[in-house]
Amino acid sequence: MSRLRTLSALTLGAVLGLAVTAQAGEIKSIAILVPEQGTDYGWNQQGVDAARTVAEKFGLEFLPAEGLGYGDVRPTLRELAEEGASLMIAHASGYNTAAPEIAAETGTPVAIVDRPDDMKAGLVADYTLSGHEGAYLAGIMAAKMTQTGTVGIVVSGEPPSWNSQSAGFALGAKAENPGIDIVYAVIGPAAYADAAGGRRVTESVISAGADIVFGQGNGSSFGMIQAVETTKATNGGKAWFIDVIGDKSELDKGHLLSSVLWDMVPVYSAMVEDIKADTFGSRGYKISLADDSVRLLQTPHIPDDVWADLMKTRDDIVGGSVAIDEITDAQEVRALMTSVEAAE
Repeated sequence: MSRLRTLSALTLGAVLGLAVTAQAGEIKSIAILVPEQGTDYGWNQQGVDAARTVAEKFGLEFLPAEGLGYGDVRPTLRELAEEGASLMIAHASGYNTAAPEIAAETGTPVAIVDRPDDMKAGLVADYTLSGHEGAYLAGIMAAKMTQTGTVGIVVSGEPPSWNSQSAGFALGAKAENPGIDIVYAVIGPAAYADAAGGRRVTESVISAGADIVFGQGNGSSFGMIQAVETTKATNGGKAWFIDVIGDKSELDKGHLLSSVLWDMVPVYSAMVEDIKADTFGSRGYKISLADDSVRLLQTPHIPDDVWADLMKTRDDIVGGSVAIDEITDAQEVRALMTSVEAAE
């Protein structure tokens, strides 16, 4: 891409006061920007894989931009817009300021996370996803299966998506056992790729008594898994790990209890349909148990009777007889825990 050509075009647009807007109903390509490589069996990979699937589904060109880190992605956004992207999915909370700015400059629609109040008709839509219903089931499972009476939550930050799942897990665990102890630990304010920190903090949570750890981390989750695989529970037994978003079963060495799986294909499909219908930016997008865009991973480690109970509760949630609060505020989440270990 010619940087001079891009700057000249932007300058000319500013001078003339021109606003470039995409034609309603026209979509030829879909781009996704992710901070890490799409091989983490989690947030990055699920986003890239879903975007690729949706591109194939609608016959669109697929433009992935992986491993961008958490810094300024404006140059990449501009380049993708110049290459003709019809929709740019900014798949990281750290991109939710830059993406709307570039959408306004180029007229290319963008999808962002964690900013539901920043939607703009035709240009900006939000998909702050929450797997709190699935996390609730995971919390029930952990409370049923813990041998120490203590479970843990380890997070790589406190964005709304992580917060809602942490709260859902705690609420589920307490619904099953009101007296259960929950140790909550934060690796850092944005430690999504910190595998070493994930291992260190998870080891401390296990040392505090947790024999089942619910981990939310992107790349840092690999460190969490290493800790669970190499650290005995305080009762001398095995420690277990419950993952989120993706399925790491093929990497399991006997410690992956389950995962709260997310399917983003329905979300990205809805974005494409809304662009075609000229309604993009008029609503946010969600995932839920009802359409299986959120589900709990069944592994051989979960007893049949426990799984049967979980599926009954799932049906109750879908049917509306059990409601799970979606709590996204970090302080409200921390108030649900027995103890908090936060890295500031």
